[in-house]
Amino acid sequence: MNQTTIAGHLGNDPEVRFTSSNKKVTTFRVAARARKSAKGEETIWWRVTIWGDLFDQMIPYFKKGSAIIVVGEMNKPEIFTDRDGKAQISLSLTAHNLQFNPFGKGDGAGVSHETAQPEPSFATVGEPARGQVKSTSMAIEEELPF
Repeated sequence: MNQTTIAGHLGNDPEVRFTSSNKKVTTFRVAARARKSAKGEETIWWRVTIWGDLFDQMIPYFKKGSAIIVVGEMNKPEIFTDRDGKAQISLSLTAHNLQFNPFGKGDGAGVSHETAQPEPSFATVGEPARGQVKSTSMAIEEELPF
């Protein structure tokens, strides 16, 4: 299993549909910015899929433009030809965790599905909680060129 984390803004309101076997599927697109040293910033679009009713309590708060953090499994990229005849890559992710992005604008910012606290904790296994600094990670961040 691979795990990918993206942070960005919703490109559309979440759409809820049902498969022929009555399984719920929610989809939306997320625009994430990527820094390119010579080109400035580039927008990367992700198609996010949520199966079942895992985030039903959060979905009503997400609207087009809402800031979001999505953690999930990246699916195999698909190559397609756009209207201009250029080859493009479509990136998709099956979400396992959603969080309101505390740095973006949007309704309910700062609420985490997992903790239901006013501010989400971004700690993972073996990592310090938000607000705590690990000395090794601080040294690495200072060496980054951006």
